[in-house]
Amino acid sequence: MSRAPSFAGVILAAGESSRMGADKALLPWPPAVAGQPPTKNTFLSATIRSLSLSTDFIIVVAGKNEAAIAPVAYAEGASIVVNPDPDRGQFSSLQIGLHEVLNRGRDAAMITLVDRPPANATTIRILREAFEAAGNDTWAVVPEFSSQHGHPYIAGRELIEAFLQAPVSGSARDVEHAHQQHVVYLPVDDAAVALNINTPDDYAKLATL
Repeated sequence: MSRAPSFAGVILAAGESSRMGADKALLPWPPAVAGQPPTKNTFLSATIRSLSLSTDFIIVVAGKNEAAIAPVAYAEGASIVVNPDPDRGQFSSLQIGLHEVLNRGRDAAMITLVDRPPANATTIRILREAFEAAGNDTWAVVPEFSSQHGHPYIAGRELIEAFLQAPVSGSARDVEHAHQQHVVYLPVDDAAVALNINTPDDYAKLATL
């Protein structure tokens, strides 16, 4: 039987971006190209717009950068929750975001990281359609590009609860792998889902893609 969950978006943006040297949430997207006017969009604003196509609301998990990124989030209609101790790692931010999803009465979340180009509209749509068409034995739908798993992915109530029951020292990947029989890996024609932008060189290469 297919299901019709209500979706929230969760964007993990609490990292300190130490290797980048600047907050990745605020990097211009798309990157500047010679001869073109600079964009006012950022990774964060573009990602919020991307997820807003298929979610009821969006939660941005901030850390020490709350003051810097909150204006961007609010301008795009998203909400902010703060990880009081982001040094505990990214999984702690995921748990904080997912607690808020359940507190707001939603039973599925489209989860992504802020340090990557946003997925295209077609990818967002087919991920949601695949999850809605799946049976109750499917706890998550994860995009796959060139055999690499990526973001955003959809977690249903069962996987959300598994994430929340795991120790804060754990990882999303470990929880996902522990329940792999309930995860659908969906091939998509969208390289953005598998990109990680960690350094200035990584970011510079985006202008050539």
